[in-house]
Amino acid sequence: MRGSIEEGSAPADAARWETGDPLFEAMTDFRPPYAHAAGASAGALLLYALTLGPTTWFWDTSEYIATAYILGIPHPPGNPLFVVIGRVWTMLLAPTGLDVAVRVNLFAAVTSALATGFFFLVSYRILRGWLGEGEGPARWFPLAGAWAGALMGATAFTVWNQSNVNEKVYTLSVLGIAIVSWLALRWYDRRDEPGSGWLLVLAVYLMILGSTNHLMALLPAPALALMVLSERPRVLLDRNLVMRGVLALVLGLSFNFFLPIRSAQQPIINEGEPICESMVGAAVAIYTQGRWGCPALAANLTREQYAKPSIFSDPRVPPWEPAQPRPIDLIAHQYLNYFQYFDWQWARSLHPSEVPGNARLPISLLVLGLGIWGLASSFGAGRGPGVYMLTLAATLTVGLVFYLNFRHGFSLGPPDLPREVRERDYFFIASFHLWGFLGGMGLVAAWRWASGGGTNVRFAAMASPVMLVALVPLVLNWSWASRSDDWSARDWAYNLLQSVEPYGILFTNGDNDTFPLWYLQEVEGIRQDVTVIVVQYLYTDWYPRQLRYHTAPERQRRFDPAGAPGFYEAPARPPTRAITVLTDEELDQIAGGVLGQDFTVPLGSIAVQYQRGTSLSRGRRIALAIIRDSIEERPIHFASTGGLPSDLRLTPWVVREGLAAQLFMEDLDEKEGVVRTAFELGGDYLNFEKTRRLAEEVFSYRGIEEREIWADRATLNIPIHFYIMFLQLADASDQLGRPDEEVNALMRRAEGFYLTYQGGTRAIR
Repeated sequence: MRGSIEEGSAPADAARWETGDPLFEAMTDFRPPYAHAAGASAGALLLYALTLGPTTWFWDTSEYIATAYILGIPHPPGNPLFVVIGRVWTMLLAPTGLDVAVRVNLFAAVTSALATGFFFLVSYRILRGWLGEGEGPARWFPLAGAWAGALMGATAFTVWNQSNVNEKVYTLSVLGIAIVSWLALRWYDRRDEPGSGWLLVLAVYLMILGSTNHLMALLPAPALALMVLSERPRVLLDRNLVMRGVLALVLGLSFNFFLPIRSAQQPIINEGEPICESMVGAAVAIYTQGRWGCPALAANLTREQYAKPSIFSDPRVPPWEPAQPRPIDLIAHQYLNYFQYFDWQWARSLHPSEVPGNARLPISLLVLGLGIWGLASSFGAGRGPGVYMLTLAATLTVGLVFYLNFRHGFSLGPPDLPREVRERDYFFIASFHLWGFLGGMGLVAAWRWASGGGTNVRFAAMASPVMLVALVPLVLNWSWASRSDDWSARDWAYNLLQSVEPYGILFTNGDNDTFPLWYLQEVEGIRQDVTVIVVQYLYTDWYPRQLRYHTAPERQRRFDPAGAPGFYEAPARPPTRAITVLTDEELDQIAGGVLGQDFTVPLGSIAVQYQRGTSLSRGRRIALAIIRDSIEERPIHFASTGGLPSDLRLTPWVVREGLAAQLFMEDLDEKEGVVRTAFELGGDYLNFEKTRRLAEEVFSYRGIEEREIWADRATLNIPIHFYIMFLQLADASDQLGRPDEEVNALMRRAEGFYLTYQGGTRAIR
């Protein structure tokens, strides 16, 4: 970039050199400690590998593992960068013989560990700029601070917990944030050199490319912009640089073309179905960020199906009601919710409670203060680094909380108000990772202050124990963050799928009784004959069409007796038609509403009547159509006896079999082998013999029965299913006059799952 504005500041820099500006001279000769940064990354990776999840987990973990493996389309916005990189990653690690889930979990571990290395470089650069080379023990302060930050950042609870299983795509985003931060400081040091503008272009490209994984990648943008404006605002007027930045934007966003191209090939997981009639329409949608162009792709990119309210609106108001302003008391609660998650990060095991105000609080306040001290110290490295770090920290905390605009926190909000369906601490993973490094910088500042500057060896040694604070998260988070022996999600999915008859349909309710099934079917190839139907997706236009397409006889996947319980016999022939006879056009026309007249649906030998005035939503009507058209050829199952069976008034014909409930359109009181359980236990009908054989001969309970710690309280409904199943088995066994020893043994098994439901044996103690 010769002749550009970057050379125009050379006289000023020459003057700084001639006057002996020590900071300028030190940073001119600055040599990044890449070996130490690599060591920090290796240490973090070793920690994550030791505590790595051996298989899938709940929430989005299974969805992302499965879509990476089959090049599918996960929920909007589709995360194409993660899917493609994840697929390449699993192929590269295939020679290791590791399970696919372990490979993808290692991807989370590696990306998070690399982020630790880049944040190490950022932390060291700032401390070196502030403290200089130093004399005596003080010369080790920058390295000590960076290592302390690496230890605290890598072991923050959410960072650690998200790095040993690939629950989300955010570790890849955090890596992007760390790299961009390092590039920003490298540009700052070389801002007067010809060609240094390429560092800014590369940073922009990484942020834009990262946005095709998740918009979190754009969070360093305000910090980078303000640093450039504070140091070299004329750079933004460099035409060549701006043109290269625009090219970086075009190239980065082009990764989104993966979505319509792959979606058109109809992968088995194709959420949102972002198919476009033309590449022109796709391009318009991509480069206008969903404002115009291909409707399906635009809806995917803008996450239209989630109906996210404006940041100025009250998120508790349903989308079909008029928007209301965002109230001040809710904003205050949202920031308290952030502090709740911050309070988890540094000493999670000190108290099992999710809410702040217990034994963790002193440590949380200490780390908060150390981080603020470290943030203030960053201005000692120069105005540019100080502005960047302050803006980045503010964006990842104050700004992000305001932008996300969550409802009341899952465990913090009042029970009578709309709350989030789960804890949302993972959205702040970058904030906690960064704050760990700020805390490490604050520890060095405290060590320096306590030792009187650090030049005296004796004083420095006496004050050095202050650095042991960096070990606190490692020691006090291990038991809660580790996933090294957690098979619960995989075994839950296995048990649920094996509860279904060959070629059965299984209606599920949400993420946790669906996504693990997808993983088991698409990655491990278990029970692919079962058609899993997510009830909530039936409200969309694309999902019912996909179900019909994939269950057509020529595409129906075959039942494999080798992968099923031995008492399941292969049917004489697979189903001869799709799960519904309705055409795509007829499916599109189904709408919800209140019945204007009585409505009768024939289901096998019994007709179910819905009276005038009954409200039937689109999803329920489509579910009814599927049951009606499939009941003669496919066994109908539900993931629970409540939910859809209750909504459709089918409970009198539902029998629990293992973890699932099967629909039998006959008088269940006369059905052989079926026992009506006690009203206190739900009053369900139970196929005793089949459930007993599944529970004793087929099911696996690793990580579910008598678990020490179940960290995620939002998934405690998983062990309660097993608790109820064994209670009902004990009750049925008692009704059938079986020996007391058998009844008592079943009760003891139930108690083991109840302990897990309460949070685990250690959490109870």
